[in-house]
Amino acid sequence: MLFLKKMPVKTSLLFLIFFLSLKISAQEYVFGKITNEDDVELREVTVINLNTDERSVSDQNGHYMIKASQGDELRFTKLGYERASQRLIKIHFEKPLNIALKQIPQEIEEVEIKYRVTGNLKEDSKHFGDRGKVKKMKDELASYVARKSDPMVLAPRHGEFVQPVGKGFSIGKIKNRWDDIDFMNFLMKEIDEKFFTEDLKLSKPEISSFIFFVLKGFERQEILKYGQPKSADIVRFMDASTRKIGDYQNRVSKK
Repeated sequence: MLFLKKMPVKTSLLFLIFFLSLKISAQEYVFGKITNEDDVELREVTVINLNTDERSVSDQNGHYMIKASQGDELRFTKLGYERASQRLIKIHFEKPLNIALKQIPQEIEEVEIKYRVTGNLKEDSKHFGDRGKVKKMKDELASYVARKSDPMVLAPRHGEFVQPVGKGFSIGKIKNRWDDIDFMNFLMKEIDEKFFTEDLKLSKPEISSFIFFVLKGFERQEILKYGQPKSADIVRFMDASTRKIGDYQNRVSKK
């Protein structure tokens, strides 16, 4: 106060306003680090302010920063991890708010085998359902086709006509194993519905149309070709959804 008394009134007011604005702006952001239970940094964790719908994503070192106010609730989400929420109080604006996410145990039912395989195809096939038989047959056939034959087996015999070798003809592209509807059903099954309804603020009837909206600019050629999406593909889709939700809502509001 002694310092302010020595300055002109107008200068003192400007200084006071400037000081208060710095103090207020410093309290508008929360920052920290996100790790797993083993203290390993987690990248691409989505941070959402549930009160303002403000969003942020952690960087490769797990650091994040998001605009917020005291009393707001932050939610931290990442595929394969349990969600975490934090109601903000004064101390969260004074020092980093670090979060540790707990990984969800993954159960792989497909590899559970009750019957002990003997190696005898004829006997083992009796203990599998149609899917097991078909898969085994295809695997055996693929192995047989890939096996190289002796060139003499297919060599022409003396006096036989031999078709001249030409350029051949094209049979077209191999049909994809999946289409966009298959991929959409996969995403709706693998991604928690709360991601769409709570994080993105979509109604349940909007989820399928929103997924098709995101897929318009989403690279999925390999996914449709083989029908085997990876965890990284799901993360890419969730990230694209977070970035495109604004465009989707604007398009819907104009209709």
